[in-house]
Amino acid sequence: MSETATSSGKTPVDFWFDPLCPWAWMTSRWVLEVEKLRDIEVRWHVMSLAVLNEDKLDELPAEYRELLTTKAWPAVRVVTAAWQKHGEDVVGPLYTALGTRIHNNDEGATLEAIAGALADVGLPAELIDYAGQDDFEFEAELRASHKEGIEKVGQEVGTPVIALPGPDGEQIAFFGPVVTPAPKGEQAARLWDGTVAVASVPGFYEIKRTRTKGPDFSNL
Repeated sequence: MSETATSSGKTPVDFWFDPLCPWAWMTSRWVLEVEKLRDIEVRWHVMSLAVLNEDKLDELPAEYRELLTTKAWPAVRVVTAAWQKHGEDVVGPLYTALGTRIHNNDEGATLEAIAGALADVGLPAELIDYAGQDDFEFEAELRASHKEGIEKVGQEVGTPVIALPGPDGEQIAFFGPVVTPAPKGEQAARLWDGTVAVASVPGFYEIKRTRTKGPDFSNL
């Protein structure tokens, strides 16, 4: 994914997400706001917190370990199956429907919420069958998409991952930004411009401050 323009002539922005992650959800709403204000086109891809952490489960708190081994799989499997069976254009709308139910409406990543999201975007109800498919039919595709995203930023971070063409045409990629609430209007555009500017500096790796509150979904 190193092209510098989509078929519409806009700058491609590749966005990797796990539907379970509230911070990825916040960032995704921000980047959709940016899409209205800057000449970009977002392309959506799955990644998985369960895959990211599968080799270090023993090091994690019991509550988070249970989350990753049970609740983290169904939604990302369904999104992957929808992508494989119905094309990449359904990924963004399905993610929006899932995130609205899981995060904004506080339904959680339940089978009912996933089934409702499928109905919201007009996808076949039987896709829900992939949620509990332990021998997942599209496991290889899910892991390949995850690997493509995470290798751009390294194993020490998580979701979301954003990548776009740099000044020389090669992709620059970064984790985050982690932001709450999701900025709107010109504030969203300024954050985008600044993030892209620092990410494009050779040798730049990190800027961070302590997070003092959880995700605020009130303006989504």
